Amino acid sequence: MDTSDNGKFELLSSSMTDNFKLLVKALDSSVSGIVITDNSLEDNPIVYCNAAFEAISGYPRNEIIGHNCRFLQADDRSQKERDQLRESIKNGKDCFVEIRNYRKNGDLFWNELYMAPVKDPDGNITHFIGVQNDVSKRKAVEQDLRQQKAIMEQRVEDRTMALRDSEAFLTSIIETVREGLLVLDPDFKVLSANQHFLKTFKVNAEETVGVNLYALGNNQWDIARLRDLLLEILPTSNPVVDFEVEHDFPHIGKKLMLLNAYRIELEGQFKDQILLAIEDITDRREIERRKDDFLSIASHELKTPLTTIKGYMQILERSIPEQASEKFTATLGKISAYVERLNNLISELLDVSKIQTGNITLHKADFDFDKMVLEVIEGIGTSAPRHKILLQGRSESTVHADESHIVQVLNNLLSNAIKYAPESLNVEVSVSSVSDFVKVSVRDFGLGMNAEDKKRAFERFYRSSEVQKRFSGMGIGLYICDQIIQNHNGTLWVDSEKGKGSTFSFTLPKNKVQDNGR
Repeated sequence: MDTSDNGKFELLSSSMTDNFKLLVKALDSSVSGIVITDNSLEDNPIVYCNAAFEAISGYPRNEIIGHNCRFLQADDRSQKERDQLRESIKNGKDCFVEIRNYRKNGDLFWNELYMAPVKDPDGNITHFIGVQNDVSKRKAVEQDLRQQKAIMEQRVEDRTMALRDSEAFLTSIIETVREGLLVLDPDFKVLSANQHFLKTFKVNAEETVGVNLYALGNNQWDIARLRDLLLEILPTSNPVVDFEVEHDFPHIGKKLMLLNAYRIELEGQFKDQILLAIEDITDRREIERRKDDFLSIASHELKTPLTTIKGYMQILERSIPEQASEKFTATLGKISAYVERLNNLISELLDVSKIQTGNITLHKADFDFDKMVLEVIEGIGTSAPRHKILLQGRSESTVHADESHIVQVLNNLLSNAIKYAPESLNVEVSVSSVSDFVKVSVRDFGLGMNAEDKKRAFERFYRSSEVQKRFSGMGIGLYICDQIIQNHNGTLWVDSEKGKGSTFSFTLPKNKVQDNGR
């Protein structure tokens, strides 16, 4: 190739690079949400999303990449549009649907989705691109128009009756709920207070109803954080949920309160009133603190004598006489195994204690991710020779993370896959590179989970009733795994059906990322 050809090649390469940058900028500037999925990877994961898609869904990018698009439907899996999408992907066809989706905060929105395949020069489908728009407002307008067909006079009469019933129902709720409830007018004057509020804060109805909230109890309720909460409500229709306020009341002492505030909605209309729910969580939080302190102290106190016991056990194992009986050797082995089991349990309790107190420490460094996965699988395979762990894919990536903690996560997921599927001898592990993340999935063929178990799978100390009956444990392994992955700015989730096994997946960013305050 002569110098003129080199110049043409460089010019062409530069032009293609500029065009690609322009295309990326155009996608990122689009007001429509755009995602691209990789059809060559298992479960067709999302490898690109633009800023508009993050805004529409409410999820940040690191909680989108690596997931299948179906996560937007949450538990609303019976929509016929999902079958249309599945059929179009199977046949490589364009598809246009309007489907119910859910934002990260749980809010429903209607999604107008156009999906199309992307093919290579040989006609093979490599990717799918989805263009999405939030059409909730249009759907709401359509619904309103349909409702206008009703007879107006009858509608007014029905509304009046329903309003009276709703107000009576609201009053009964206020009086029976086991937490303090106040109804406030636009000027924050108390319109009603239930008995639980009066009893908890040692006041009576005469000195409460008709009084401005901030003036209650000689201005004891003039709390800066409470003002911040209320000023966020009236201008919008958004509720304030689980807002913690701590205040030292002169007559009843220091209280930690959990506040929830809502605009009152009757017959689909927002009235200029606020329902304020006040839960006194002072005692509950103190109990939780004491429980965490107990776990920490007990774990540390148990660790010291156990370390000594382990040392003596190692001396005994090295000093077994040649003439020792087979029963003696077997008994010594069982003792050693139970000591190790106890050591692992105490280590998990210490991990929980560190997480709860914010003292978990990460020592991040670059390491070969695929090598780490292979070493963990080999280690598990040695301890569970009956089971076959099938590895698919590679990430071909170096990851910046705390390798020992990631090993702990993968060890836990693989151990659970073996423990909770005793009748199945196969476990499938899938590794892939998805954009600037690595993704690992561990699939078992065991009990599976129902919807409630999936929601609570990563809660501390949670174990389903069926698991409690059949398997030992404390329900802290998955909680620790979830916290470790969160501290690495990744996500951990589970896909499962009752009786069909479970697939636990997590993503990790490959490179250094900001810690988001963790």
